[in-house]
Amino acid sequence: MRKVSIQIQSIVGRRSYGCDILFRVIDIQNRQGRSYAILYGEDYRLIADAPFEDLIQVDARLQRKISEQFESLEKQSLQLFRQDIDLIHEKQEYQSSNAYVENYQFFQVPGRVLHLDGDSSYLKKCTALYEKIGVPVYGVHCDEKEMPNKIASFIDHYRPDIMVITGHDAYSKAKGKKSDINAYRHSKYFVETVIEARRKIPHRDQLVIFAGACQSHFESLIHAGANFASSPSRVNIHALDPVYIVAKVAFTPFVDSVNVWDVLRNTLTGEKGLGGVDTKGVLRTGMPFRPVMDEE
Repeated sequence: MRKVSIQIQSIVGRRSYGCDILFRVIDIQNRQGRSYAILYGEDYRLIADAPFEDLIQVDARLQRKISEQFESLEKQSLQLFRQDIDLIHEKQEYQSSNAYVENYQFFQVPGRVLHLDGDSSYLKKCTALYEKIGVPVYGVHCDEKEMPNKIASFIDHYRPDIMVITGHDAYSKAKGKKSDINAYRHSKYFVETVIEARRKIPHRDQLVIFAGACQSHFESLIHAGANFASSPSRVNIHALDPVYIVAKVAFTPFVDSVNVWDVLRNTLTGEKGLGGVDTKGVLRTGMPFRPVMDEE
């Protein structure tokens, strides 16, 4: 690591925190003669700011090393998730074929996801994972502060079964106690967005909502109407954690409930960063499945 001229898009660490998290510089501000950088976490949904003298630019070698560590964790989570989906599929096949007595062909319609993200780069990572898993998704980049005013029109336009409201967040001890929502960077906007979404669709099983980011005010999000939220212990959450949560809901049959622990165990953050309430799945199974062949 070396100290150099910090620019927008530089990858940096904070000296005062032992460079424990990699950040991307997204803005530079001048405050009373000092230069400050506005930072987005590279792998965690955390927003922060820091004076230039506290920043160290991270070289490409260390970036690759840390990136490889996260990729390994992501592969493990994806493998566990796919095992769960395979078990759900086998159960559906068993039931649809009358315990394999009949040779019925069936098809499945997973829930549609509307993913609102305050970070465009995270949105790309998440939509790529949705597509890899096979979840229909509409991805929208939207500033956290604008989400409450836009969510109603998004719901009308996309008509989702599941919605993700996320981006970046952070708790600041200097602004108040952890119980005070005004001490959080974006939690109040996430809460307002959930409230507006529930004005449109009040029932938790008609629209499943995940809301929050790093260190978000978990209790307020759940009380506002979210099915799942972050962060019970005010810890950082991984950028892809919302995808694993809602994908589990998308592939669980609507006649079954999604056990909260079954959802959390395949995330990268776990129960300290994520939580929720028992929720029905949204997957629907139909039959018969008969591919239409074009006439020659």
